[in-house]
Amino acid sequence: MRMRNALFLGIPSIILLVAAIFVLGIFLIKWFWMWTIPELFPGAVASGAVAEHISWWTALKLSVLVALLAAITNISKN
Repeated sequence: MRMRNALFLGIPSIILLVAAIFVLGIFLIKWFWMWTIPELFPGAVASGAVAEHISWWTALKLSVLVALLAAITNISKN
């Protein structure tokens, strides 16, 4: 038996895959920011120039930016 749509919800599996990658990217960016930025730039965090934590909205925007940059890089290779 061949499953045409993921989870039988009528949603193509590629859309679910892209959504999962974005959600994973958001969590990874949020975790990476909280882990590295205070360690690498403690003076900037202490002075308020760089936020120690980022919001979910900012993490989403950064995830989209990273995905676009990766797509441009892959397109320009060909």
